Amino acid sequence: MMKKILFLLILFFPISSYAITDSAYSSIIMDINSKRVLYANNSKEIRSVASISKIMTAVIAIENAKPTDIVTVGEEILPIYGSNIYISVGEKITMKDLLYGLLLRSGNDAAVVIANYISNCEEDFVKLMNLKAKEIGMKDTTFINSHGLDDDTTGNLSTAYDMALLSSYANQYDLYREITGTKKYTTKTDLKSYVWYNRNKLLSKYEFATGGKNGYTPKAGRTLVTSATKNDLSLTAVTLKDDYEYDTHMSLYNYAFENYENYKFIDCHDFEVDANSKEEQLYVKNSFSYPMSKEEYQNSKVVLVLDTNQKHKDHEKIGTVKVLLYDDVLYSENVYVKAKTSTSFFKKIADWFKKIF
Repeated sequence: MMKKILFLLILFFPISSYAITDSAYSSIIMDINSKRVLYANNSKEIRSVASISKIMTAVIAIENAKPTDIVTVGEEILPIYGSNIYISVGEKITMKDLLYGLLLRSGNDAAVVIANYISNCEEDFVKLMNLKAKEIGMKDTTFINSHGLDDDTTGNLSTAYDMALLSSYANQYDLYREITGTKKYTTKTDLKSYVWYNRNKLLSKYEFATGGKNGYTPKAGRTLVTSATKNDLSLTAVTLKDDYEYDTHMSLYNYAFENYENYKFIDCHDFEVDANSKEEQLYVKNSFSYPMSKEEYQNSKVVLVLDTNQKHKDHEKIGTVKVLLYDDVLYSENVYVKAKTSTSFFKKIADWFKKIF
């Protein structure tokens, strides 16, 4: 929905009474694009996160290797236990297939093979994971391995909030979305054929689910990261230590989709403030959308501030357009002029503002 500049919606809407059912120790639901938190429960408590760590492993692989790379499985898989895809030493497999095995079946063996291929050893790969975590703002996260296995004293540590940031970041990649949204995958290597089914049950349980990754260790409990999209609103949810994780995720999404809408405040392709001039036109370089409740939308506005005291050159900054929520600046974007300006143009702008007010 596009919000016209300096136009306030004054209709009244009923307030939703939808209640969240949340059985998780930590939980959060975040808008993927704006990173706005729509609901949080103990979301910055640091905990062991188990196999949802593999989302970071996948990100590092996507950014540092090609899906078509042929990887030879080494002896690094021999000490690996727990959830595996059961590849063999010497087997040749594509990076894309390893990523499917990693994310659909939570293959610990796939994780160490990916780490060894990209960095030659687990230790150096983990350094890449932690550097990336810092880059995307995961301030309370420490990775010690590529797979998420832990014991009584060590493990990959993070928070629901940080994992939501990671999920939002990972969802920018088409390959990640393709893989995590796949329910069944078949492939063949030089030695074996495989059929893998996605362990993320939300894909079958919830019609708006688009992907994600689950995890479990006795120390971490059941962990789950998912994503869902409805009516141009793309969200990610995270729960840590939750025995009813799928019910919680559906409840979180139902709450968010019922109470929030993705409003477009600035459209760089349709910035309609030109003061009826056929020769001069204002423009912005970026669009801005933001999830809001209907009540918040009623209390938001878009304000244009222009410099009309001097002449400006073609494509020069001429002012700013700001999005305000409860009179606080939510977003600011520079405004530019496409053609040489004139005094008459600014007079038209001033007259236009007088009509608005």
